[in-house]
Amino acid sequence: MTAIRRPSAAFDGRYADPNLVMIDGTYYLYPTTDGQPEWGARSFRAFSSRDLDEWTDHGEILRLGVDVAWASSYAWAPAVVRKGDTYYLYFTAESNIGVASGPSPTGPFTDLGRPLVADGDFSGRAIDPSAFLDVDGTWYLYWGNGVAHAVPLGGDMMSFDASRVESWHFASFREAPWVHRDEDRYYLSWSENDTREATYRVRYATGPGPLGPWAEQGVLLQQRRELGIHATGHHSIAQLSNGNWVIAYHRFAIPGGNGYNREIVIDPLVHDASGLIEPVIPSIESLRLLPASPSAPIQ
Repeated sequence: MTAIRRPSAAFDGRYADPNLVMIDGTYYLYPTTDGQPEWGARSFRAFSSRDLDEWTDHGEILRLGVDVAWASSYAWAPAVVRKGDTYYLYFTAESNIGVASGPSPTGPFTDLGRPLVADGDFSGRAIDPSAFLDVDGTWYLYWGNGVAHAVPLGGDMMSFDASRVESWHFASFREAPWVHRDEDRYYLSWSENDTREATYRVRYATGPGPLGPWAEQGVLLQQRRELGIHATGHHSIAQLSNGNWVIAYHRFAIPGGNGYNREIVIDPLVHDASGLIEPVIPSIESLRLLPASPSAPIQ
């Protein structure tokens, strides 16, 4: 493991599609490894931090073609959750959704042996999974490109009843659905446009439950052309131990980035008194916590 400190404003290196979670007082970040034409990564890495500033690289935690026999390329959009003493890694590989399980946030992970959602099982592309735990203990899986899908997961976290899949056809939906809950309101957010476009951005909707029905509320996060911040999208939303919320997302790397060379930024996210979310103002500098504690206030 290598301790790394950001020499720049964003999470160091070319990474995208961040899944940020807090586990037992430590933040873990699971990204897509970027910087290759056509997003050709073949493995997933994990990073951990106590302060969202200094990160430990835990190396490769799952390798396509090695740990995953049914796919060898296009390793995208990992998401890790814990149920009991087991951790589940949901991931994209060759337009399929896979899942692997392991004993710790950094593995070792054992693949299911086949796709959880195979290419062609449902409309749109089977990419960009995320998982949400509702207050009643039910876990939900979300995914999609072109069409958003959701379904309650089985008790094993590695299966579901296909007859219970629900789908949404938002005109603005491109990919990367994410659900979170604050108070009694649920929020579905997603990316709009193409990640290679400067206008790639995040929109959101609100609803009374994890499956909606959803009322669109508009743009949550978008570019700031005056600062050279472009293509702000494919996010995750996490609550800190002090109750504050943050949003992790990628953008074109600064300087000289594009849709294949992206970097990760973390910014505050604020729910207002009416139950909506204040528009996120993307910053050049990524959020950090001072002092180095997950319970410290946001600077």
